[in-house]
Amino acid sequence: MHHLKKDDPRLAALVEQEATRIETTLDLIAAESHSPRSIMEVLGSILNTKTIEGYPGRRFHAGCVNVDEIENIAIRRAKRLFGAQYANVQPHSGTSANLAVYFSVLNVGDRILSMGLPYGGHLSHGHKASITSKCFEFTHYGVDPQTERIDYDQVRKLALQVKPRMIVAGASSYPRLIDYEKIAAIAEEVHAYSFADMAHLAGLVAGKVIPSPVPCCDFVTFTTYKTMMGGRGGVILAKDEFGQRLNSAVFPGCQGTSAVNLIAAKALIFKLAGEPRFIEIQRKTLENAVVLARLLDEQGYRIISGGTDNHQILVDLTAKGLKGAAAEKVLEYVGIVLNRNVIPRDATTPGSVSGLRLGSAGITARGMGQPEMVQIADMINAVLSQPENPAELDRVKDQVKALCRQFPVYA
Repeated sequence: MHHLKKDDPRLAALVEQEATRIETTLDLIAAESHSPRSIMEVLGSILNTKTIEGYPGRRFHAGCVNVDEIENIAIRRAKRLFGAQYANVQPHSGTSANLAVYFSVLNVGDRILSMGLPYGGHLSHGHKASITSKCFEFTHYGVDPQTERIDYDQVRKLALQVKPRMIVAGASSYPRLIDYEKIAAIAEEVHAYSFADMAHLAGLVAGKVIPSPVPCCDFVTFTTYKTMMGGRGGVILAKDEFGQRLNSAVFPGCQGTSAVNLIAAKALIFKLAGEPRFIEIQRKTLENAVVLARLLDEQGYRIISGGTDNHQILVDLTAKGLKGAAAEKVLEYVGIVLNRNVIPRDATTPGSVSGLRLGSAGITARGMGQPEMVQIADMINAVLSQPENPAELDRVKDQVKALCRQFPVYA
């Protein structure tokens, strides 16, 4: 980064500090992973220069001969990878993609049924803090209080009562598989659109280690980072019949110019996702999450829903006498980076955050496997068992650094 160092030494120093932080800490944030170097190269390429509006062959600026081909490649690869009839690769983010889906077929004020935030849903699924709640009338379903899994009978009952125009399947902190076929069947019964948000799960779906919502849902959105391991941005998959309305909802409906470098990074990760290394990482991501959840359970931590079927683990800290924020802070001190998270029990006590959310994608991308999950579980337990013991915290901090040296992000 010699040009950056010359133009802005302070900013360059912060970038280098971030690179060091990433290399010397364990990334257990479920919404993060580590991208290949080629993704970094295309994100920082000359493609940042080009302004595009519209779609390939129908742009509102000249000079698009190369970027048209890049976007067409990304579209073709997305459709082939996920078996979709239609793909739009322009959304800036997962939330942008979700907004485009809503506005492609719904009117302001229409009813939508989705998972509530405390149970695992996302802000863009109608949370009061999101603009989505100001545009549409949301009803939220939750989970069975005993199993902490989606109660599909409750979803059907609510759908019959509310008569929504759309039912959303998808979550940002739900560790179990979602039965997309059941959601789609309920939607069909009440004459609603079915929409799956697989932002967290796209890499696992691409690697074919968990079921895909594409065959049964009208709309599917996802992000290209998280388990997908690519650059930032969102993607919409759908049935062909919705293509024109979706195109118009993305541009000019919800956004203006698209980022060509992000579109190119999407094209690249769709290629890499078909290769053996990516598929093996997805398989091990699933395996590592299951092992880590079991180990933490054996050490006395209550695991929400009793385990995991994807890359996420939700831990209830109540029995340990800790709050999520305090646990997050002390774990970050030793180099274990994750996030505090609401859990189903917090739905009855608004503002309370009693859990932690862990993800296995980042550590798996570094090459870690089951032996390392044992070490990580032991380190987490050591810290949370003695959060105010400086000597123990420093001991674990040294262990974290040693483990990170064995598995560099970028060797």
